[in-house]
Amino acid sequence: MKEKDINLSFLLYNENSILIGWTKIINESTLKEILIYKNKLSKIKSIQNTINAYNSLLIKYKSEIKSFNEEVKNLKGLYKEKVKTQEIKMSKHWKIPVCYGKKYAPDIYLVSKKLKLSSSEIIKLHSSKKYTLYFIGFLPGFIYLGQLDSKLRIPRKQNPSKIYMAGSIGIADYQTGIYPNDSPGGWNIIGNSPLTYFDPFNKAPCFANSGDTIEFYSINEKEYNQTKHLSNNNLNFIKELND
Repeated sequence: MKEKDINLSFLLYNENSILIGWTKIINESTLKEILIYKNKLSKIKSIQNTINAYNSLLIKYKSEIKSFNEEVKNLKGLYKEKVKTQEIKMSKHWKIPVCYGKKYAPDIYLVSKKLKLSSSEIIKLHSSKKYTLYFIGFLPGFIYLGQLDSKLRIPRKQNPSKIYMAGSIGIADYQTGIYPNDSPGGWNIIGNSPLTYFDPFNKAPCFANSGDTIEFYSINEKEYNQTKHLSNNNLNFIKELND
């Protein structure tokens, strides 16, 4: 591979970080490429951590970068290296319960009106797809999932809501996601999940990783309350539920 074939941008983010950018397209092939590269970088001892988004990767080094040009040269060299199949981490599939009842879906009527779909059609469309987890951000543990069925594509709210309940399931543009904590937000809330999605005291604060897939399934209010009682704010309950 010639160096000109590397269609990436490299930016000195700060004195000990480099931001790498891919083509600004949201798709699974770009995500796979980023995650393979991220796995290669995990073997470099001088790197503290890496954070990926839809089409970028932030590399944070343990110490100040002495020569940006030299480091970019090294990063490009690593990018060219072929990866062995056994070195690629396998993704996990998660099934997540959601109550789409009006009590837990404050925006479902508005979504129904704007998209000219019944609530049952919205639920069916939202729960009939497997979503790819692209990255975690905005809030600690907030997962960005894509892509929505085209019939469910709706813009963010013009006026964000002051508070969403933890576990709220939102949709906006091409995405759906889960609010891990009580927080303000601008996505359209169409349901709520009774599970815990973020625990800063857990060894792995978030239950899933980029590249995983998530599938939602509908539960009623009784099942919601039962599951919430069983989960008892335990992040690991999601894994138990998916065993």
